[in-house]
Amino acid sequence: MAAAAMLVLAATGATAVAQQSAAGGSAPAGQARWALVPLLVESKAFDDGGIVPLKYSFYGANTLLDFKLSNLPATTQSIAIILHDLDVAAAYNPDDNLHWLAWNIPATAPVMQIEEGKLPEGSVNGRNGRTYMGMGAPNGPRYHHYVFEFYALNAKLDLPVTGARAELMEAMKGKVVAKAAYVGRFRNDTNAVRPGGQGGPGGPRGSAPGAAPASRPGAQ
Repeated sequence: MAAAAMLVLAATGATAVAQQSAAGGSAPAGQARWALVPLLVESKAFDDGGIVPLKYSFYGANTLLDFKLSNLPATTQSIAIILHDLDVAAAYNPDDNLHWLAWNIPATAPVMQIEEGKLPEGSVNGRNGRTYMGMGAPNGPRYHHYVFEFYALNAKLDLPVTGARAELMEAMKGKVVAKAAYVGRFRNDTNAVRPGGQGGPGGPRGSAPGAAPASRPGAQ
């Protein structure tokens, strides 16, 4: 778990450096270039680093979990979220597996709440409006690590609903005032079947709302 946590922090920290550097050039001498305000993220669904209940996965109800965000700077106007699976083999997807992204989520400082099952009105789901796509790791001995990245922004984004991760990252440059990552571990060890699907792992797959069909082994 410690190694996984360090991997997540390294990845998200590097993103923060890139964003802030692109916005305003180099930081003052002696000042860390990635010193963003750390958000506090909590959820009733599972603890950070904990095991994701079936309810929030492809095999369950594919329900968006709740989140409470604290320590939001007063300049925060909106939140962006990216959900991805770190454990997809590089042979299948070298850029990991993107499950979901959303932006222009209305924010209230210093604390805001995202209720279970839905985003606040005005939020935008990217990739042509694809909604939350839950965890889909197959049966097996290894858990996949699913990372929710949270970005507090000092503006709303003028980004079309067709936007994907690259477009979102570009649009956020210079606007990130705080960030955090929240990790869940998941594997399907119940032999549950995805809604609309047949059989167990390796069999025909159904589709979760807003999900693109999986075309590579283990790519969920």
